[in-house]
Amino acid sequence: VRKRLMRILEIQGLNSFNFTPSCRIMTFNTLGCFKSSLLENCFMMYLFLLFLADGPSIQQVLAELTNQRTVPNVFVNGTHVGGCDSTYQAYHDGSLQKLLGDSKDVEPYDYDLIIIGGGSGGLHKYAVHTGNNTVLSILGLGGTCVNVGCIPKKLMHQAALLGQALQDSRKYGWEYEEQVKHNWEIMVQAIQNYIGSLNWGYRVSLREKSVTYLNSYGEFIEPHKIKATNRKGQVTYHTAETFVLATGERPRYLGIPGDKEYCITSDDLFSLPYCPGKTLVVGASYVALECAGFLAGLGLDVTVMVRSILLRGFDQEMAEKVGAHMETHGVKFIRKFVPIQVEQLEEGMPGRLKVTAKSTEGSEIIEEEYNTVLIAVGRDACTRSIGLETIGVKINEKNGKVPVNDEEQTNVPYVYAIGDILDGKLELTPVAIQAGKLLARRLYGGSSTKCDYINVPTTVFTPLEYGSCGLAEERAVEEYGKQNLEVYHTLFWPLEWTIPGRDNNTCYAKIICNKRDNNRVIGFHVLGPNAGEVTQGFAAAIKCGLTKELLDETIGIHPTCAEVRGGGGHNLI
Repeated sequence: VRKRLMRILEIQGLNSFNFTPSCRIMTFNTLGCFKSSLLENCFMMYLFLLFLADGPSIQQVLAELTNQRTVPNVFVNGTHVGGCDSTYQAYHDGSLQKLLGDSKDVEPYDYDLIIIGGGSGGLHKYAVHTGNNTVLSILGLGGTCVNVGCIPKKLMHQAALLGQALQDSRKYGWEYEEQVKHNWEIMVQAIQNYIGSLNWGYRVSLREKSVTYLNSYGEFIEPHKIKATNRKGQVTYHTAETFVLATGERPRYLGIPGDKEYCITSDDLFSLPYCPGKTLVVGASYVALECAGFLAGLGLDVTVMVRSILLRGFDQEMAEKVGAHMETHGVKFIRKFVPIQVEQLEEGMPGRLKVTAKSTEGSEIIEEEYNTVLIAVGRDACTRSIGLETIGVKINEKNGKVPVNDEEQTNVPYVYAIGDILDGKLELTPVAIQAGKLLARRLYGGSSTKCDYINVPTTVFTPLEYGSCGLAEERAVEEYGKQNLEVYHTLFWPLEWTIPGRDNNTCYAKIICNKRDNNRVIGFHVLGPNAGEVTQGFAAAIKCGLTKELLDETIGIHPTCAEVRGGGGHNLI
């Protein structure tokens, strides 16, 4: 049976190769015909297994050959396509037409590649030039990171650190009589000017690489085709062989009365034309704590309202130390409460708002007035209104994110996705950049290197920065078992803090080691000045298999914060 079946498929493939008018599509079925208007002009042959004496044997051999146990089982010119859904999918992604050799059915595409999204992932996707591609930007060039994320956040964080440095400077002998105050408008204008220069640089770079840029909203209307609508409502249509989704995320609102009318998000804060005044930050994400931290550092009255825990997903010992430091430096925390209504008491820049909140552990209600309410409770993937359902791209209905394989390919073969919209992947700018570059090299540069999402370093830019790489302690216990871990930790006092007499029991480092793997470091955490700079170097060592012994043998640079390596010999577990 196997030999006979292979001979039939071999002849079918040879016939198509020699352009003889034999069957180009062979369908194995039990009852009925697999009919479709998209195949009506093709030579087709049906083999009804139910009417053949050896039908069950043929079906068994088909299952062994194709790993498909259902019918219909479709072959095109000797190549296995699959069942009904797979055949329709092959038609939509263009592979069916290629198998059939119908050049008349496949119109030439406008572009080799269309990227929907101009952020970190999208911009770095064109790192390997194909000679004929386009970028469609939904949020302007630069995306979240450049326009309303990492860049303005770090600059405002720096503004706050300078304020602390001014206080420290007196102890170092600096004398100044005039009262020092901060000007919000000057800071915002300077930051926006810098962002503008970055965006101009991206435009120039795109032009130099002959990449077409459209500041339009991209939406799929059929396979391989999108509709692009600009701000004036003008519509153009574009086709491409390959698409990359890099649309990123936008801030989520609370869904309570007054939130969209009177509250702002981080998307608004960095270009806010007036000082926000007394501010309530709703949320405990890294965005929430970073914003609360630099606003307090600029001298504002800041309160953080927390539903449950700080920095979900991060090491909770470190998260609580971050919160404790912020609290001792003027940030107030309201724990276990959520807003249920925001009312405007007075218009202005800023105005006055009344926030009503309810306890998550009872019926207690509290009210307080603020000038500004900043919502930072998470972000939603921009995937639900770009026509993905039209071309069959699957998303996680719970969060709108896109499942992909290890090559960032969606369930539709000609559509890829990178960045924050990936389901189960890290939402970090450097990750999107790396994934974009590597995807470009695989598609057009002959590379096979895939993005490594393991042991990615990151830093939370709170007043006292928190850097981490690898597993949080809770996750390490869950994955390896408490009995298989050694945790080394230490407090340290930065030399720069000694003269001004700043906190000597606040900066903290710890490493988590796997005892069953030569004490390999599986988690690195540091809380202190310049934590991002410190963590970056250790991240490379961890990817190379750093162990506690190697760490102890490394000679530190003195005097620096980085020389404190979580040693000290203190066993936490």
